[in-house]
Amino acid sequence: MTATAATRTTPRRDTGRAGDRTTLTGAAVLVRFALRRDRARLTAWVLGLALVTLATANSVRTVYPTAADRASIAHGSANPALLAMTGPAHYLADYSWGAMLGHRLLGLLVVMAGLMSVLTVTRHTRAEEEGGRAELVRSAAVGRHAQLAAALATAAVADLALGLLLALGLPGLGVPGLTGGGALLYGAATAAGGLLFGAVAAVTVQITAYTRTASGLALGVLGAAYALRAAGDAGESGLSWASPIGWLQRSYPFVDDRWWPLLPALALAAATAAAGFALSTRRDFGAGLRAARPGPATGSPALGTPLGLALRLHRGLIGGFAVALLLLGAMYGSLLGQADSMLKDVDQIRQALARLGGHTLADSFAALTLLVVAVVGGVYAVLATLRPRAEESAGRAVPVLAAGVSRSGWLGGHLAAALLGSTAVMLAAGVGFGLAGALSTGDGGVFLRLTGAALAFAPALWVTVGFAAAVYGWLPRAMPLVWVVPAYAFVIGYLGPLLKFPAGLDRLSPFGQVPRLPAARMDWTPLAVLTLLAAALIVLALAGFRRRDVE
Repeated sequence: MTATAATRTTPRRDTGRAGDRTTLTGAAVLVRFALRRDRARLTAWVLGLALVTLATANSVRTVYPTAADRASIAHGSANPALLAMTGPAHYLADYSWGAMLGHRLLGLLVVMAGLMSVLTVTRHTRAEEEGGRAELVRSAAVGRHAQLAAALATAAVADLALGLLLALGLPGLGVPGLTGGGALLYGAATAAGGLLFGAVAAVTVQITAYTRTASGLALGVLGAAYALRAAGDAGESGLSWASPIGWLQRSYPFVDDRWWPLLPALALAAATAAAGFALSTRRDFGAGLRAARPGPATGSPALGTPLGLALRLHRGLIGGFAVALLLLGAMYGSLLGQADSMLKDVDQIRQALARLGGHTLADSFAALTLLVVAVVGGVYAVLATLRPRAEESAGRAVPVLAAGVSRSGWLGGHLAAALLGSTAVMLAAGVGFGLAGALSTGDGGVFLRLTGAALAFAPALWVTVGFAAAVYGWLPRAMPLVWVVPAYAFVIGYLGPLLKFPAGLDRLSPFGQVPRLPAARMDWTPLAVLTLLAAALIVLALAGFRRRDVE
């Protein structure tokens, strides 16, 4: 007689133990690990953004001490050009120090928090898969969604820390009008923007198998949201309501203190994050939803050279930034014909015109806005110079160097691509600015003048590439420091006119050495000095890379 043991046919409930885990098993451990890895990076982001905001809030009280001073700048800001750069006109009705802070800085702070979140999420998801590290982590007791959940949680910790610092720090300044409730709303709106664009990155990392493409797609959404907001505020239309940045700015901290605009932003963030988790189940590990195209049977002969290979790797980044700067230049150029009527009563622009030595407000406006466009080009220069670091960290540099390519040739190819790309994106910006400006003013000669003015910033971008390359050659772990160059130029260029910074601060940036064409006269000496400095930094970078070990 035999006995048959009963077998259980019902599925076992997931408990989270190894071999029987949930989809979020290990997420808490990964969050702690990610925060430990990024403790210096995220601390610099959070403290930097908080300190800039607090310093600005403290300075506006000194620079604009009376109601008449604030009313004057409010009157000058009520034109489409400045509203596109700042925010909705409702802030101008009672331009207190708090209203000035919300009008001028809230949109910018949301963009920066979004950038921080996008880079954090892509770094801890797609970059880990692309580098092969995620496969090792997933081989342990880690759930399918743990890594994405940990990346979003890490970004959320940084966003909430930034919001908390702003909520506690702004009332502590003792500036009249910076109330506790308004500061809490200001911090919450900033954090909500970071959460939303972090969720956007959770979707883009599912679409493509490449970190830079995923970051580019998410930043493209961020740029489109800002452009929609700018177009809506400049035209006083409802277009701003199509942008989540427009929603958050319409919370009006320190003015109306409206909390409800945060609700659709948070709801959209939750829905977008849920979409990211859902899409992750529809792709293979290490791949993207967008299938890779089959390559040709034989490669181009140019791929056999360091420069040809580098240009192939950089072409997507160059193309994306060229299109973005073309459109950005066209947007500003389209306002050039109305610059005289829009800016004639703006004391800040008139003072800037006197410093630049220009003859018309249109020239002054072009010179000031070209600086902002050039700083965006500086972001490209930094990203392009970070590419060899990514190739080295992912292990792709070693096989190339083992194939007989010298270290100087390999790194030199990437740096040459970065230098050529920097020139190309500024040329695209100049073409967009020049074409739109010529159509707006009805003067065909504007095209060549504005295109040349944009190209004049190319040596400043070359110095940015050289500085980043020198850091990579000698101290590759300190690469996050290279963001100081475009960040400093943007803060001085954007906040300088508002806070009346000393003119000498602008000269500390390579962008501040460029002649402010077309308002100023052309001076070739600083451009030659910047070119020589860029060459010296690149030589220094190659020397350092030859001396250190390759990861």
